[in-house]
Amino acid sequence: MLSPKRVKWRKQQKGRMKGKANRGNTITFGEFAIQAVECGYITNRQIEAARICISRRTKRAGNIWIKIFPDKSLTSKPAEVRMGKGKGSPDKWVAVIKPGRVLFEVAGVEVQTAKDALNLARYKLPIKTKIIAKEQ
Repeated sequence: MLSPKRVKWRKQQKGRMKGKANRGNTITFGEFAIQAVECGYITNRQIEAARICISRRTKRAGNIWIKIFPDKSLTSKPAEVRMGKGKGSPDKWVAVIKPGRVLFEVAGVEVQTAKDALNLARYKLPIKTKIIAKEQ
């Protein structure tokens, strides 16, 4: 699964997810893509599940590009632990998604196959998304 090899700090603050994506909001490599409609976090497990779903539906034909990377660590404390005693240990890696961000791109397969594969991958993601096509 995706995770950074090295980070400067183990624990990060949560931050805010305001506004729309001004980078990574257009199709650059493929012909069809999944684009986020709302903001949220996508974990490395969810990215991997969507990637497997796309590659299996396309029977590993064509190309797949993952345009997001989980570079933010989220911490959590164990179950049944009292309040206080500091911040929890890093639990999972997430990618911060803003509306308009392109998540996955597909090229080199038939139109219907690409749309079916991306539609299946949309079910694996925790945020609302839509399928877009490259303008000719």
